[in-house]
Amino acid sequence: MRAKNSAISAGSIAAADTVRCGADAERTGPLRADTAAPAVRSGSRHGTLLASLGVVAFSLTFPSTVWGLESFGPWSLVALRSVLAAVIAGGFLLALRVPLPERRHLGPLLVVAGGVVVGFPLLTTLALRTSTASHAAVVVGLLPLTTAAFAAVRTGRRPSRTFWAAALAGAAVVLGFTLGRNGGAPSAGDLYLFAALLVCAAGYTEGGRLAGLMPGWQVIGWALVMCLPLGVAGAVFALMAEPVRPSVQGVAGLLWVAAGSTFFGLYVWYRGMAAIGIARASQLQLAQPLLTLVWSVLLLAEPLSPAAPAAAAAVLVCIAVTQRASTRG
Repeated sequence: MRAKNSAISAGSIAAADTVRCGADAERTGPLRADTAAPAVRSGSRHGTLLASLGVVAFSLTFPSTVWGLESFGPWSLVALRSVLAAVIAGGFLLALRVPLPERRHLGPLLVVAGGVVVGFPLLTTLALRTSTASHAAVVVGLLPLTTAAFAAVRTGRRPSRTFWAAALAGAAVVLGFTLGRNGGAPSAGDLYLFAALLVCAAGYTEGGRLAGLMPGWQVIGWALVMCLPLGVAGAVFALMAEPVRPSVQGVAGLLWVAAGSTFFGLYVWYRGMAAIGIARASQLQLAQPLLTLVWSVLLLAEPLSPAAPAAAAAVLVCIAVTQRASTRG
């Protein structure tokens, strides 16, 4: 769901390619038609692999952030993450000679930058100072529903009652989970996570609209590059104000959230979506919160309460219902 709306343009391109392949088959006869099917199956497998790699990359974000906080303060970690990811993205954009975005795209790109590049990483990093990665995974598992609601409002679409019922049910599950773990009141970490849901959903929604005009990975690439001056300035001030305690895990966490989660994950995710389409890729991402729970136990040795996987599974069901409702609508 992270890029559900963002893949509309990719799906259109894939559909156009299918039409062109059909026309070629009519011109060249049965031989071309017979050889086209294996190629389509191969492309589907490749796309599924790429999208799956993206989901795995995203699922490692919170455990990697916890590692990064062992060596860096929250502001330093977010600023360095942004700078490193922007350098990687800028290198790709230069190497592929991607033209500069048009002036009319700058406003939406700023929304993407504020929500996805700055807001979400900063707020979740602040939350992970006091919340566990498994707890954050359950709360942020609500992001697909939040994004769908933002997209419906932004585009003027009217989802079915089933969609809204499932969305509200998912929100109720997450709210009950957070309140149950904190004696009936949300913690400061929960408030950061809820704010992260809102700003990230806004960024994804605007990014989805932009992805109808340019490839999705270029949207995040330009958003990262636009944040480079702010990231450099932020890194300088944060490193002077916060202590740095270098460790192998801390540096590995920083490198992963910068190169793996922020750029590589989004790159392979968008490429995979272009090959297999919105619906199939979105089904793969349903596993992301559950994968994060697994990584939290394996990499961080976090204790896992029975409520966490139960809540994550309930949210997964709600997301699946909203997708079916959207597809039928």
